[in-house]
Amino acid sequence: MDNLYDVIIIGSGPAGLAAGLYAARARMKTLILEKDKTGGQIVSTDEVANYPGSIQHATGPSLIARMVEQAEGFGAERKKDAVISVDFSEKIKTVTCRNEEYKAKAVIIAAGARPKKIGCPGEDKLVGKGVSYCATCDADFFTDLEVFVIGGGDSAVEEAMYLTKFARKVTIVHRRDELRAAKSIQEKAFANDKLHFLWNTTVNEIKGEGIVESIVFENLKTGEISEHAADEDDGTFGVFPFIGYDPLSELFKGKVEMNKAGYIITDADMKTDVSGVFAAGDIREKSLRQVATAVADGAIAAVQAEKYIESIG
Repeated sequence: MDNLYDVIIIGSGPAGLAAGLYAARARMKTLILEKDKTGGQIVSTDEVANYPGSIQHATGPSLIARMVEQAEGFGAERKKDAVISVDFSEKIKTVTCRNEEYKAKAVIIAAGARPKKIGCPGEDKLVGKGVSYCATCDADFFTDLEVFVIGGGDSAVEEAMYLTKFARKVTIVHRRDELRAAKSIQEKAFANDKLHFLWNTTVNEIKGEGIVESIVFENLKTGEISEHAADEDDGTFGVFPFIGYDPLSELFKGKVEMNKAGYIITDADMKTDVSGVFAAGDIREKSLRQVATAVADGAIAAVQAEKYIESIG
């Protein structure tokens, strides 16, 4: 059967490509499926400075290109096709795509997650040009500049405090008049001299030609519209929306166990509650979503998939 694989990997971000590399290197017949662009979220990052051992001036696209080269070099097959349904009920798993149906002894779900967006004009156009969804990735680019963090939950406040290590001023913009973050986190935030707060406020627009130059706010209580422009000496500032993530797990609901937010639950070996089905990267329940943790997940999932296939004969 031409379309029977040892392992099918759904998604070609860092987790999926690492899984593909390890699976193919183990001489397993490996297929990586991707409906959209290869590389996931990291391809929108202009510089990757915090991935251990990455070459000087590595970008998201260059890092992904190297991962693709390695995976294909070991024999992993890649196909661009959208998965429309999966059947994990049998020993041989079925993955149905728009163009074809594939079968495998094991499946690794590495479909990823996407940051929730503000949804305002200018946001998409300026991603990677002042708008960022990852403080750990991009904080260094805003050293001694001004930064606005959008959100009021645990992640937003923690990321804002992290950004104060780099930016000269960080303002949390929140649509309510109090934070939703845990009290212990709030106490640290209010004690931080670099942190400022803009309450009852939403972002209506982010403006700039090739780089963020201004941001338009609306006060939800008064209806007042105001525009904040970059300091003349700086020329730009950072906008970091932290209003949550959406795991790309809709296809797998009812197929594997998930938490209330839709993240797939795995153990430390990336095993889901279904034998022969693994999850890796941002789509699974975890505490840190970075390239380093994604590739680790992918490697573990592939090694465990190999062990599973050996066990079923």
